[in-house]
Amino acid sequence: MINSIPIYYKYISKEFLLSFFVCFVFFFFIFFANQILFLAEQILSKRIPLIEVVLLLVFFMPNMVSLAFPFATLVSSLMAVSRLCSDNEILAMQSSGISYKQIFLPILIIGGLLTASSFIINDYFLPAGTIGYNKLLRRLIHANPALEIESFSVNRYIDTILITGEVKGKTIDDIIIIDRTPEGNKRFIVAENVVLEDARDDESIISFSLSNVFSHFADQKREFDYSYFKADKMIYNILLSDITIALRSPGPREMSSYDVFRSIREKERRLHEDHSRTILANDINYMDFTGHFIELSSVNISPGRKNIINNEMQRFFRNYVQLAEPPSDRLLQTFRLEFHRKFSLPAACLLFVFLAYPIGLFSTRRSGKSIGFGVGLIISLLYWCIMFAGTTLGIRTNTSPIIAMWLPNIVIAISATILFLVRFLR
Repeated sequence: MINSIPIYYKYISKEFLLSFFVCFVFFFFIFFANQILFLAEQILSKRIPLIEVVLLLVFFMPNMVSLAFPFATLVSSLMAVSRLCSDNEILAMQSSGISYKQIFLPILIIGGLLTASSFIINDYFLPAGTIGYNKLLRRLIHANPALEIESFSVNRYIDTILITGEVKGKTIDDIIIIDRTPEGNKRFIVAENVVLEDARDDESIISFSLSNVFSHFADQKREFDYSYFKADKMIYNILLSDITIALRSPGPREMSSYDVFRSIREKERRLHEDHSRTILANDINYMDFTGHFIELSSVNISPGRKNIINNEMQRFFRNYVQLAEPPSDRLLQTFRLEFHRKFSLPAACLLFVFLAYPIGLFSTRRSGKSIGFGVGLIISLLYWCIMFAGTTLGIRTNTSPIIAMWLPNIVIAISATILFLVRFLR
C-alpha cells in the first residue's frame, strides 16, 4: 500500500511534517514560557514544592498544544511550499506532468489529519487536563491559602468579599472584609494590619489576625439602626470550602463538546422557563393596564389621576419592550463561546493550509523557508489578535458566539479564496 503512493506525495509530506515538528516546538515553547512566567509570579513565589509546579505544567500542556497546533500548521505549510517553490522543485514537478492540484493534495490530507488531531486534543485532552489542573490547584490552596490572596485585589467568595492592600508574605497592609452577620445583616470590617495565621489542626479554615479593627453593620429590619465596634485585635476565619467552591463546579473548558452542548440546551430551557414566568406576570399587569386605559378615557377623571395612570402605562410599555427582547445570560454566553471554540480552533488548521499554499507559490529564488516563517508569524499574530478581540467582544456583549469565535476563520477563508483566484485564474 505504501509503495503505491506516488513518490512526490512522500517527498512533499516529509517536507511538511519536518517543518511542522520544528514550528510546533517553537510555538509550544512560546506558550510554555508564558505559563512559566505566570507560575513564577503566582505560585513559585509562594514556595510551592517543585514537583507540584511540574504537575501543574503537565496538566496545562493540552492547552498549550491546542494553541500551538493551528499556528504550527500555518507556518510549516508556508515554509514547506516556499522552500519547494524557491528551489524550483514545484516547477520540476509540473514539468513531469504533476498539476498544482496534485501537489496540493498531500498538503491538504495532512492538514485534515492535523485538524482531526487538534479537535481530539480540544475535546478530550484539554478538558481532562483542566480538571486535573483545578484539582491540584484546590489542593495547593488548602495547603497554602496565600496562593489566593494577592496585592490590591478583590476576592469574592460565597458570602464574603476581601479587598486587600499590599501583600508581603503572610502580612497584608490594609484590608476590607464585607460579609454578613448571623442575623443576615451586611457587615463591613476594616483593619490596618493583617497576618495570615499558620495552618492549624482544622485544615478546613484559614485564619487572619487583624489589628486596629473597625467594624460596622446596619440592622435591615430597623431603619437608621447602626452598630459598630473597635478592637485592637481580632481573629477572622474563612472556610476553604467557600474559597474553592468556584473551582469545584465544572466549567465549559472541563467538558467535551457534547457535554457543553447538553449544558447549553439545559441552560436555555431554564432561561426560557424563567422568561415565560415573567411574561405571565406581565400579562397579569396587562389586565391592570386595560383597566387604567378605560379609566383614562373617562372625562370625569382628575388631572392628577391622569398623570399617575400615564406613568404606570409608560412603565408597563418599557417592561413590555424589554420582554420582547430575547433573554440573555452571561454564563450561558460563556458556554456557547467555548462550544464554538472547540470547533473553530481545530478548523483553523485546515483553513491555514488553504491560505498558505497560494502564498507559498509566490516565493522567489531568494526567499525560501525564511520568508515563509516570517509571513507565517505575521499571519499568526493577526489571527491571535482577531481571536482575542472576538472572544472579548463575545464575553462582554451579547454578540453572537458564531461571529465572535468564527470571525478569524472567516477572515482566513476569504483571504484564501481571493489568493486562490488570483494565483490560479490569472
